[in-house]
Amino acid sequence: MLDALIILAPLFLGFALALDNRTVMTVIHYAVEGLVYFILALLGLGLGQMEGLWQQLATMLGQVAILVVALGLANLAALWLWQRWQPMTVVAAEGATETSYRRLFLAALKPLSAVLVGVAAGAWLLPALPWVEDLATWSLMLLLLLIGVQLRNAGLSLRKLLMNRQGLGIALAVVISSLLIGLLLGPLLSIPWHDALALASGFGWYSLSGIVVGDALGPAWGGVAFLNDVLREIIALALIPLVIGRHPALAIGYGGATAMDFTLPIIRSSGGLACVPVAIASGFILSFLSPILMGLFLSLG
Repeated sequence: MLDALIILAPLFLGFALALDNRTVMTVIHYAVEGLVYFILALLGLGLGQMEGLWQQLATMLGQVAILVVALGLANLAALWLWQRWQPMTVVAAEGATETSYRRLFLAALKPLSAVLVGVAAGAWLLPALPWVEDLATWSLMLLLLLIGVQLRNAGLSLRKLLMNRQGLGIALAVVISSLLIGLLLGPLLSIPWHDALALASGFGWYSLSGIVVGDALGPAWGGVAFLNDVLREIIALALIPLVIGRHPALAIGYGGATAMDFTLPIIRSSGGLACVPVAIASGFILSFLSPILMGLFLSLG
């Protein structure tokens, strides 16, 4: 097994590269999108070829339910407390359309579809492929390199993001509450405390958590990590328009790492422009911390 911390090296290498060529950045954008679905299909392939998958499925779904409920309640409680301590008000945006919301919701199902295609291929079409795990690991390292480049060249100042009090507070509320509940979930999930903390550190980044956790703990736990984070994204899309008017910090924070990209359009359309810098700041911080924390905790095993 390749050490989880070594996998993170490309992220920092990419973050150190400054590019100003728009064409190159466009190519990187599409390469990242394609790699995400390729990696998720490989995750599904590993699951499909796992011995006793169908016998373990009920257990995996139970573990996913525990993670989704426990982390969700902990995050929402922490974000509600932050909202009470540091109130954030927004003016609801006019003209939010059902079409945009429906498009985002359907897009959230695409990663799940990629995994299901991989599961079907692994279970019924392809023979056992011993190189799948290595291919997934190297693909993930390439993905992290490109994501590091994107973060560095997104026109965002890390100093300004950290100075965004609301964004920083929201991100810390999510991180602290996730790690606290992660410590409590270890015995309930029958895994060591550091593995439970790794599962709690995905913050909605399903393409990262599924492969990183799967590489360290096996395809079953990789599937659990993926489902936990992809369900968070789907729930966030349904929750954000309902609560952002009265509890904007709660709505933004529950989006986790996706607040700076995937859930940002629904945050913008439902909460207005005032929410955008806060969402970008909190999403960026969580996106940066997630791989570091997962790599750190998994390396303790």
